[in-house]
Amino acid sequence: MSNPTSRLLTGAALALVPLIGLAVPAAAATQPVNYACQGKAAGQTANLTLTQNVDSAAPATVAAGGALTIELAPTTNTVPGSAGGYTVNSVKNLSLIVPIPANSTYVSASLSGGSGLGSTPPTVSVVGKNVVASVPGPIKGGASFQLPKLTLNLTAGSTGTIDSTLAGTSYTDPGLTFTATISVIGFPVDAPTTCYPSPSPKLTSTTIG
Repeated sequence: MSNPTSRLLTGAALALVPLIGLAVPAAAATQPVNYACQGKAAGQTANLTLTQNVDSAAPATVAAGGALTIELAPTTNTVPGSAGGYTVNSVKNLSLIVPIPANSTYVSASLSGGSGLGSTPPTVSVVGKNVVASVPGPIKGGASFQLPKLTLNLTAGSTGTIDSTLAGTSYTDPGLTFTATISVIGFPVDAPTTCYPSPSPKLTSTTIG
């Protein structure tokens, strides 16, 4: 017999799958990313896996001290109306974390475009050595949406390569977090979830020189 709370947490994770589908302009490279996720609700914990493709774009080479841009541009998706046998009310407080690559200096980051993301605009910020894209939402279950394009502007160092990756090494050091609100016997239940890429792929690589 399946555990209702485990099904609840599975539904919460499944609700996120379309949210992290990323696509970028032509000539971008597509990488499959396996996220190990852990959701908690009603005193229970469930471990889950999300498999997601990420399209990324960056120049192959850059001169020492030169400028370069990395872009992640989401396409239109739909939040499931149900998952794991439960109605998905909404997904909210999504944060996707991208490390500032080694051998580069952060200049700026911006978000542009996007639709169906709720009344509060998404934001981008720098926290330590990471760039964090935050979408407060809520995004209703069954609704279509488009996440904004994330643009990272960097300055190349003197030598080496500039490799872009996704943040996260464990459930307590996540690179992706979100809360799914699921309806259980008519009551809304929040399931906070933390995820990290396992393994963490190299999304782009730019050679300096």
